[in-house]
Amino acid sequence: MTISRPPRRVFRHIVASIVLVATCATSATGFAADISEPPKNIALARLQTLSNRASELALSALGLIGIRYRMGGNTAESGLDCSGLVRLVFQEAWGETLPRTSEEISRVGEKVDSHDMQPGDLVFYNTLRRGFSHVGIYLGDNKFIHSPSSGGQVRVESMDLGYWKSRFNGARRISDPEHP
Repeated sequence: MTISRPPRRVFRHIVASIVLVATCATSATGFAADISEPPKNIALARLQTLSNRASELALSALGLIGIRYRMGGNTAESGLDCSGLVRLVFQEAWGETLPRTSEEISRVGEKVDSHDMQPGDLVFYNTLRRGFSHVGIYLGDNKFIHSPSSGGQVRVESMDLGYWKSRFNGARRISDPEHP
């Protein structure tokens, strides 16, 4: 018996609600913003825009949960590897084309300290006894989404697990092309 996942648009609707609540609750301003009122200053407007753009990345990624891993895969239909997932998410959400491998992606954007990570940042790991051999997308609350390995599926994991903690190589932030 084959179990099919719900249509992506239905799943994204549910996930969008969850991520929106989480984003507002953990925004850098420290409070849930009233989105019916326009921001009082330009800095706050920019912060809200950046938060919304990062949410687009998270929503796009969460909509791919359950897609099977495939080495070299770069489409949801045929399967995704870790860099294929990241590339697809950035392409769908921002129209941004990233390099093909996790090592190449690790050279794009700016380095981010682990205590300054924000949703949408990329997290890198040494899983093949070489640096930057695995990449995922940070979701906040020390969680990231990735396409793990053969036999696995796109899923969310805690960065606090010993396996991931001991293999962490760093994080990078890709600038939003609409808001550099």
